[in-house]
Parts: sequence; structure tokens; C-alpha cells
Amino acid sequence: MTWRAARLGEEQDDLRAMLDTLAADRESEISDDDPAEVARLRQQLAELGVWTMGVREEHGGGGADVATLGVAWERLGRHWPSLGWASAQAHAALDLIGGEEDAEGVELCAGLHAGTATIAVVDAAAAHVDLEQRDRRLIGTVDRVDTTAADPALLVLDGSDRALLIPVSGTTTTAIRRTGLAGAQTRTVIVDVAIDDVLQIDAAPVASARCRLMHGAAAVAAGIAGRATDDAADYAGTRVQFGGPLTAIPTVRGSLFDQAAGASVLDTLAVAATDDVVTATGAARHACAQAIEVATAALQSHGGYGYLTEYPVEHHLRDAISLRAATNVDGAATRAAGVLVGRPSNPTLVKEAS
Repeated sequence: MTWRAARLGEEQDDLRAMLDTLAADRESEISDDDPAEVARLRQQLAELGVWTMGVREEHGGGGADVATLGVAWERLGRHWPSLGWASAQAHAALDLIGGEEDAEGVELCAGLHAGTATIAVVDAAAAHVDLEQRDRRLIGTVDRVDTTAADPALLVLDGSDRALLIPVSGTTTTAIRRTGLAGAQTRTVIVDVAIDDVLQIDAAPVASARCRLMHGAAAVAAGIAGRATDDAADYAGTRVQFGGPLTAIPTVRGSLFDQAAGASVLDTLAVAATDDVVTATGAARHACAQAIEVATAALQSHGGYGYLTEYPVEHHLRDAISLRAATNVDGAATRAAGVLVGRPSNPTLVKEAS
């Protein structure tokens, strides 16, 4: 499995090889039809120290640096993009609630580290989030979450310095369809919970959590693009047409080069992270768009065969499109544009009692 960015360290190379071996040893792809298998893989990644490897050690994580974490998410993007995005959400959540002493919060954190619990992290300002306080209850709907489980907890980033942790008991979910991200268990979440049952985390580093999410989106997109590029190159090298392999045709080589060049830029973004929300959001938005462009070109490199489900390349395009929707990078860009000019959108869902 190709890596196209700067040379990795020995530990990062070992991590990459371990995840590639884990994927190669599995007999079948994950799917929504077998949520128990998805859960087992999530827990296996936790046992290997990958699932929350970038969370600070004092919060129970592995304390890995951003480059190593980016390598892990890029590899998950190659093999199981839905798990990569779920891991990114777990990291963002634990950045905010990892130090909480509330009993329910402590139990949830333990479950997230073990891979037995999942959490959706959403922004109160996002168009697909419609929540409001009414009569000391928080009610509303989150149109879409992708967490690899049917019953995730919900963490709402409320403005610039507060997060709201909504327990599973305060939500109900309904399955919705999507194009890709096998195993994501995509759900609409209906919220109806007493304010007193919501854990409010004040003075929270919400901006850092948003950046963590965008880093995850960029790294997973890099994995999708890299896998699509490799599959296209492998196919073109073995497919014989006009008496020779497709790679003997200059236009085919040119397309493969463009795909590899696009994927190499995304690998670079995968191992780079920033605490600046404008930069992080810009990187994630570019990565998701570039992943779609690379996956589209890779599909075309297969000719008509690219549209057949027997070939993996069409899966990569569906994954790239679904990732852009799941990560809400376009909505995040709208908010980041406000931050850029000093006009952020900072709704407050929970008002102080009068």
C-alpha cells in the first residue's frame, strides 16, 4: 500500500504495516448488515491501541502525535472509512469530556476507549442540526450521524466555549440510506431530554475539537484517494488492450500521474494538523473534494468495468461522496468563513434559568 507524502518514521511505518495486515487478514468487507462484526473490529482496533491513540494520556489515550494519528486515520480511510470517521469523533469527544468526573461521563469515556461505545459530535450551528430549549427540555433533530453504531451518545458543540453531552437515553434514532461508508450505521437522531440530564461542559476547548474533526476528515479522505489511485494503477498495469497493458497508452499514464499527484497532496495533509479552525477546515474541504476527483478518475481508468460492483473502485467514489456529507465540511466552511472575518455563528442552545 503506497504512501506518497514525506518519509515516515519507523514507528509510523510499523503502524501502517499493522493496519494493512489487519485488513488483508479479514475475509470479508464490513457492512451495515452485520453491526456486530463492525463492533468487533472497532474493539479490535481499541485493543491494538489505535482507536483513541491520539487522545492525551491523562485522558486515557495513547498520546500519539498528530502525524502518527494522521497515518492511522489515513490507513483506516483506505480500508474502512466509516471507522476512520468514527475514531475522529471519539477523539474530538474525549478532548472535551476526558477530564470530566461525572459518573456517566466517566463510563462513556471508558466505553469510547474500549471501542464498546460510540459518539456523534455535531455543531449546533450546522444546517442539519435543529435543536432548541423548550420548557427545560432540549428537543429537536440531527438529520445525520455516522458512528458505526445504531445508538451513539451525542455531543453538541454549542458556540465557542461550551459542549453539551446528551446521553443515549435522551435520543432515539432512525436508519437512513447513503451511498457509501459501509458499516457507518447512518442515523437520524431525535433528541428529547431534560436539561438537567444534559452534561454541560463550560469553558471547553471547542475550537480544538472542531480542528480535530477536520483533521480526521482530511486524513480519511486521503486514505480513500490513495486506495483508489493504487487500484487504478494495478488495474491499468494488468489489463491488456491493443496488444499491451493500458499503461502503454500515454493518456492512461497521464491520468494515473494526476491521480497519484492528487493523492500525494492529501497524504501530506493527513500528517499535518493545526489549531487554526480556518486552516483546518480549508484542508478538510479540499481533501474531501480532491478525494472525489481522484476516485472519479480512478473509476474512469477502469473503463466500463469501473461501474461494476465486482471491482472495488466504484466503492471508493461512493465512500468519498458519503464522507463529504458525513463530515459536513461544506457547513464547517461556512462557519469558518465567519470566523475568518470576525463574525462566527455562536448559537446558545441552553439558556441560563431565570
